[in-house]
Amino acid sequence: MIAVIVMVVALASTLCVLAFRLATYALPFMLALAAARFAYGTGAGWIGAGIVGLTSGAASFGILALLFATLRAPVLRIVMAVIFAAPAAVAGYALVHGVAGEAVPSLVWRHLFCLAGGACTGLAALARLANPP
Repeated sequence: MIAVIVMVVALASTLCVLAFRLATYALPFMLALAAARFAYGTGAGWIGAGIVGLTSGAASFGILALLFATLRAPVLRIVMAVIFAAPAAVAGYALVHGVAGEAVPSLVWRHLFCLAGGACTGLAALARLANPP
């Protein structure tokens, strides 16, 4: 019984780390999903929509990272950083809200934890943008 509990905790922790890392790519994923839905709606089929989605997601991340790296004006860099990190922060908020939905009974504390999770995810997205792999 104890082994199962340890495995469940390890699995839940791993899934949270995976979701946290994927949430930093929320904006390119959102753009890729929108492009794939548009392509599918115009008759491209599943394969064509998948290719369009993957291409647009990779291109949007590349363009955003390139713009962030090449822009020298501090105001423009801040604007690009906010454009990239805002969807990641929203995704982090939603992730923590989903995880803490039943675990934290107080509504105030749940929102405080969600705000902290959103802030951490937004800052992680900024760090990944500033130092791409």
